[in-house]
Amino acid sequence: MYNKTVMNHFRHPRNVGVIEDANGVGEVGNPLCGDMMTIYLKILDDHIEDIKFQTFGCGSAIAVSSMLTEIAMGKSIEEAKSITNKDVATALEGLPKNKLHCSNLGADALQLAIKDYEDRKAGVTRAEPKRKDEHEHTHGGKCYCPYCDIELDTETTFCDACQSSLEEEH
Repeated sequence: MYNKTVMNHFRHPRNVGVIEDANGVGEVGNPLCGDMMTIYLKILDDHIEDIKFQTFGCGSAIAVSSMLTEIAMGKSIEEAKSITNKDVATALEGLPKNKLHCSNLGADALQLAIKDYEDRKAGVTRAEPKRKDEHEHTHGGKCYCPYCDIELDTETTFCDACQSSLEEEH
């Protein structure tokens, strides 16, 4: 199911941890329904001097996080902004179709960390995320995708936003 590159990054992940004095942090996922991924950036002279991650989830999510940090390390902010989920999946030499959403999580977390860095640099204070409640089907008939956290109808079995099946997780 998983190729050698994915297994290597799952078994021996690179850049795991927290950067206590990070100047950019991005978090994606849903802790009660699916994978959670946090990316920490240390930026110096508009280049990623250090990048770490904490991921709680499946082997693909861990491998994606590890590969993402390898790709982004040393890049300028502008170069890192162009890293896509496809770049991560390609570098991992492919992911199973039902795990491609994990590459979205990695790219999304990196982009949020860059946005956080740019906001901090500009003195912008960001509002707390609008949704911090538990996963329950009491949100006025709505629920949230465990992969991309988009609002969905409770009867939805497929997320059009991230192309994920929700039959087991939802």
